[in-house]
Amino acid sequence: MNCDISRGRLEECAESVGGIRAVYFINHDDLKDADITYDTTDTDVIASVSGTPSAYKFDVRGASSYTETPTKSRENGTTFFEQALELQLPKLTKEDHKTVKLLCYNSPHVIIEDNNENFFLAGLKYGVDVSGGSIVTGAAMGDMSGYTLSFTGQENVPANFLDGDPATVGFTVVEGS
Repeated sequence: MNCDISRGRLEECAESVGGIRAVYFINHDDLKDADITYDTTDTDVIASVSGTPSAYKFDVRGASSYTETPTKSRENGTTFFEQALELQLPKLTKEDHKTVKLLCYNSPHVIIEDNNENFFLAGLKYGVDVSGGSIVTGAAMGDMSGYTLSFTGQENVPANFLDGDPATVGFTVVEGS
């Protein structure tokens, strides 16, 4: 069987933390399979991308999260990975309103930067889609005023690690103003 595992795993030190620090959206048509070079010894790691596609950086804090769920059907002989990104973007602005609308229309690829300095590329082949969310002003002074967005994607492999930050791998990082 060509799916045999080839290594074990020791218990890791308890030095990891949860949460994500930033996400980077790449327009779906700006990144193709042919643009990606994988690490020669580990094909789960993206070593570089060509063409310097733009990656639009969103800083996030607090309630934003990323979850990946493997799903296998022995009966159907299928396996896929459900990718779910939950974003909370405080403060409503007319500029962000337009960007949120465009994210809803598009199926972007997304790089997730976690608080352990890992970078994952979700929606590599099919992109991720906005599957829900809200634009809220809140009721009380201390309530959230801003955007919540839920993105989901389904891929045949888990989100790939990047071999470094997006700029090191070959993306042109576009930061907010």
